[in-house]
Amino acid sequence: MIVDVLIKDISQLITVKSGIKAKKGREMQDIGLIENGWIAIKDNKIIGVGSGDIGSEFKIQEHTLIVDGKGKTVTPGLIDPHTHLVHGGSRENELALKLKGVPYLEILNKGGGILSTVRATQNSTLEELINQSKKSLDRMLTYGVTTVEVKSGYGLEIDTEIKQLEAIDILNKQSNSDLVSTFMGAHAIPGEYRHNPDEFVDVVINEMLPIVAEKELAEFCDVFCEEGVFSIDQTRKILKAAEKLGLKSKIHADEIISLGGAELAAELGVVSADHLMAASEKGLKMMAEKEVVAVALPGTSFNLAMGKYANVRKMIDYGLSVALATDYNPGSCPTENIQLIMSLGCLYLKMTPEEVISAVTINAAAAINREHEIGSIEIGKKADIAIFDTPNLYYIPYHFGVNHVDIVIKNGKIVVKEGRLI
Repeated sequence: MIVDVLIKDISQLITVKSGIKAKKGREMQDIGLIENGWIAIKDNKIIGVGSGDIGSEFKIQEHTLIVDGKGKTVTPGLIDPHTHLVHGGSRENELALKLKGVPYLEILNKGGGILSTVRATQNSTLEELINQSKKSLDRMLTYGVTTVEVKSGYGLEIDTEIKQLEAIDILNKQSNSDLVSTFMGAHAIPGEYRHNPDEFVDVVINEMLPIVAEKELAEFCDVFCEEGVFSIDQTRKILKAAEKLGLKSKIHADEIISLGGAELAAELGVVSADHLMAASEKGLKMMAEKEVVAVALPGTSFNLAMGKYANVRKMIDYGLSVALATDYNPGSCPTENIQLIMSLGCLYLKMTPEEVISAVTINAAAAINREHEIGSIEIGKKADIAIFDTPNLYYIPYHFGVNHVDIVIKNGKIVVKEGRLI
């Protein structure tokens, strides 16, 4: 086989070998480490992985691109399975209020918070949304993220929700990254429905979802299931309606109080349940039985100075597949830096570096139903690869707050070199 790209002499090759399944519980420690490794790529696929000298069945020709991996750590392309990337405006003006101790609800009542972002998104053109989002998407790519899940939810009415989803679709076609689209019209209850939230649930089900499904603009449907937002019954109703239209389910669950979102996630067999800081032991055990991926978002807890993080150690003990994500959004977690999230995973979630790398690769892939094609360095999978200028895996979360990426390969092509977009 003729090789298009050969990465050779890799000091630490982290394959996260798992086949086409997520790593559960203690399996997250097994990262498929190969020393003095190599990867052979043809077109956009991995055709060979090994240690030492490349096999004789692989043909190196004049056009073959040779990448030196000496002194480097190589991993699968990182995956961010929970973001709110497409939005209008920003909310840095709220920082001073937060520092003064002004409660979020008070900020919300003054027209700030998520309602501020909703207005800014409604008032943004499609082109403005694309241009703003592309800056963040490109920044994510330089940090090694090759696949990003993106939610709508800053419209809360059909025209803006569709505008957000169209922006995601266009970005997916135009950028070097792969985007996975999630409809989240049930992100908050608009002010006009505050006293009759069931009426808004009907709008989401009867007006929004059919159009989203007809236009094929989303793969998933997500709901913010939380006290004061959408109840268990309302969430169940929306997600069941979405599944009837062919959308797979996700859920924002048990972020603030133990409402039963984890139990509902298991009941419905959703692909992932995210946040989970207040999830009950019963709910987590039920999720493990139903193989629901748990997505932890430590950046949100860190930025909100909540002092409370998802109990990932308990999740791993229960045999859950745990993923990590940035939760990039303009309010509670405005960061594109997945490497910072990896450090927080170690420092605040008490995860090992091995568990962290599993959480941002194969398990993150499973959280967006992509574990069959990305998330590990194995023959037949997409050639999405991150090359870190670090001597080993441990150095990445240890030396925090900087970008360790040297090269990013997406679909078999170098798209980032020396930490910069090509």
